[in-house]
Amino acid sequence: MGRIIRDISSDELRLFGDIIARLERLGPERDARALIFLDVVRLLRGDFGASYVWNPRTKRFDEAVSFNMAANNLRRYEEWYQFHDPMTFQLRARRRATLVDEVIPRQKLERTEFYNDFLARDGLHHGINTFIFDDERDLGDLRIWRAFGRPDFGERDTGLLDALEPYLRRAWRRSTQCERLTAREYDVARLVSRGLTDRDIARILHIAFGTVRTHLTNAMTKCGCANRAELAAVIVRGS
Repeated sequence: MGRIIRDISSDELRLFGDIIARLERLGPERDARALIFLDVVRLLRGDFGASYVWNPRTKRFDEAVSFNMAANNLRRYEEWYQFHDPMTFQLRARRRATLVDEVIPRQKLERTEFYNDFLARDGLHHGINTFIFDDERDLGDLRIWRAFGRPDFGERDTGLLDALEPYLRRAWRRSTQCERLTAREYDVARLVSRGLTDRDIARILHIAFGTVRTHLTNAMTKCGCANRAELAAVIVRGS
């Protein structure tokens, strides 16, 4: 993990290993956040959480995945509060697991509209965020919170998120390498990357030759590839 993680039970250690195993198995057709987010919240002993993807075209966070947060409050964030947010861009600039208290003093945060009219509505009090980057490309984030009266996050929690970071980066990079592929499109693309012919793929997947060509064409279009060699290279890079 790169550092010693203290205060972790045997069940949490198994959960940590299971999260990594799932991330490593994921193909580009799946959104990793939907499959592991709840368990990451559990691992960090959180009460609430949200995850967004930065859209560089619209300059906003979207594609929300959340846990234990009211849908109408999330809408308020997406429509208003992300543009009146005193801390998230400072957290994002760290590019590592960071406690909210590291970028804004708690007393100052509690005087803001963002805290009183957004965070406090769902009971969010202690926060930790991590933002995952692939070079300069923002792949997504994890924003995890505990309720008032719960212990604050600490070194244990930043250590766990930092230990998960390379696995999250690889999985999220695969899932954003191409526009979302269907499961069958990914199966065809994966077999193409192994050098199989279309007739071989049809036989292995028990589908018609023409269906293979359709899935292959769709996969190349979604991945922006001109030919099967380029598609194979994209799949291999994301593996």
